[in-house]
Amino acid sequence: MKSKIVTADEAVALVRDRDTICCNGFVQSGIPEALLEALERRFLETGSPRNLTLFAAAGQADGKARGTNRLGHEGMLRRVVAGNWGRMPNVVKLAMENKIYAYNLPQGVICQLFRTRASGKPGFFSKVGLHTFVDPRLEGGRVNEITTKDIVKLVEIDGEEWLFYKVGSVDVAFIRGTTADPAGNITMEKEPLFLDNLAQAMAVKNSNGIVIAQVERVAQLGSLNPKLVKVPGILVDCVVVAEKPEHHMMNYGTQYNPALAGEIRVPLDSLKPMPLDARKIIARRAAFELPPNGIVNLGVGVPEGVAAVANEEKITQYITLTSEAGTVGGVLASGSSFGGGVNADAILDQNQQFDFYDGGGLDMACLGMAECDERGNINVSRFGTRLVGCGGFINISQNARSMIFAGTFTAGGLEIAVENDELRILREGDSRKFVKQVKQVSFSGDFSVRRRQPVYFVTERCVFRRGRKGLVLTEVAPGIDIERDILAHMDFEPIIREPVPMDLRIFRPEPMQLESVLLNLDLPERVSYDPARNILFINLEGWYARVKEDVQMLRSLLESRCNSIGKRVGVFINYDGFRINENITDYYVDMDRYMLEHHYTTITRYATSAFMRMKLDQAYSTRNIAPHVFERKEEAQAFLESSVTI
Repeated sequence: MKSKIVTADEAVALVRDRDTICCNGFVQSGIPEALLEALERRFLETGSPRNLTLFAAAGQADGKARGTNRLGHEGMLRRVVAGNWGRMPNVVKLAMENKIYAYNLPQGVICQLFRTRASGKPGFFSKVGLHTFVDPRLEGGRVNEITTKDIVKLVEIDGEEWLFYKVGSVDVAFIRGTTADPAGNITMEKEPLFLDNLAQAMAVKNSNGIVIAQVERVAQLGSLNPKLVKVPGILVDCVVVAEKPEHHMMNYGTQYNPALAGEIRVPLDSLKPMPLDARKIIARRAAFELPPNGIVNLGVGVPEGVAAVANEEKITQYITLTSEAGTVGGVLASGSSFGGGVNADAILDQNQQFDFYDGGGLDMACLGMAECDERGNINVSRFGTRLVGCGGFINISQNARSMIFAGTFTAGGLEIAVENDELRILREGDSRKFVKQVKQVSFSGDFSVRRRQPVYFVTERCVFRRGRKGLVLTEVAPGIDIERDILAHMDFEPIIREPVPMDLRIFRPEPMQLESVLLNLDLPERVSYDPARNILFINLEGWYARVKEDVQMLRSLLESRCNSIGKRVGVFINYDGFRINENITDYYVDMDRYMLEHHYTTITRYATSAFMRMKLDQAYSTRNIAPHVFERKEEAQAFLESSVTI
């Protein structure tokens, strides 16, 4: 058998003018730098290949001159379809100057297009992107004025709206692995991620194209464990061994880290806690939303801090953190290693991870927010001529069962201090994030309401949720004045209904004991019985029913107490500061209905919040259960005692 091992120059000589190429990599990780460097050098020396089309899912570059930035020369590219543009300034410049045709599609869509092309289909249907700038009714994912051709089509099937994403042939794939044999079989034992190596190789092979693999080393023919071969040699045309270490770094900030490759596991107490700054305050508040035993995605930037807080609070065993790059479990990495993780349970191919996300596999996601408007729309993708791209944001935010957007209240120079458990704004940020209308819709607030998706907006000084009519201010940090520190720095006025203070533990240096909150360990302490009056007191003040399991835990506790009492009881419930995921309201009310039928004589409720009383009244009245909701504790007790038979 003829060896497939060639030099980088010999391999890139196979790339022709007007070819469509795809390149593996995720942000700064797993990039075949030797191939990109050789292709760039060939163009600069010969002027060829010209007019290439580039498919890049995750903006695989360093934000300067490496990675796909190397293709950002006038004449080298004709068309670019990318998920993340922010790390490719040379390519962005060409797009902004109308020198290339340019599209921004969701990262997951591009990954899935590779797999779709591999199976010979013309495209695929998805709801990802509906009512965002990708929707043809808005911008259709087009980036500049000269780009007019539609590659996304709105269709209706059985009365439901779908987007149809088209795909064509792909001529060249630049993929990357660790070890190859002369037949082109590729293993990835020292790579942090698998990404779309296999899907890209299949897509190109079934397009009659050329697959070029960059590796670190070569093994003897027949010596590779077939279970470790991620890309079989039947799909690979050329193998290039990277001659320079800097061309085969694990990521642009790390030559090699065995923990990121899964070679070793590291003690988690070796990870340093975050300082108590704005980022940690936001991460701590977002961490209160983590669903026990749930599957979670954390975005880049401020949301990365949630992983650090979870580790500091020692609750990582109760949640599964994931990254869109394919990491499942463990502690997610940040910085140049973003996308990978240490002590992971598994690494999936990127397109398969997005299949899981798109199907609703995420219980919660926490992503950044650059702009938010009064409808709860979010923009993270474009700000005038500054093109960042949506990355995996649309796939994740649109399909997570619960959505948290996290970021500082203002941007650019914000300085804060925490003193005596209170937040002080020392210097306000230069730019407002809460604007009348976002410049581009990366997330649709109205569409989230239609899908009954709980959505929260967490900042260092306050928390909003997306209500039916717009943004509702729900929590305010201690020390913050609503008029001075919040409304004065917004371009619109949110709905304000008796906001409560943010939890004081967020603003204290010691750990928050989040485990007890997450697992409802204090729930038994919230239930007490007065035998003299035959009243069961249930204190749900500040309690948050996130998921059905929370309600099940409460029901089991209440049934156990009632069974031990041995007779029906009157029930008195404190709902001050109580919160519930609207999607489980029916489940919660059904619990009360069951308890009334089997254990209670009556239920009396009180809440000092007029809004909470209205919500409780509505929830129970519409389900034909007497609400009995009072404003004052004394009123509720008087009503209950007049109704209870001892």
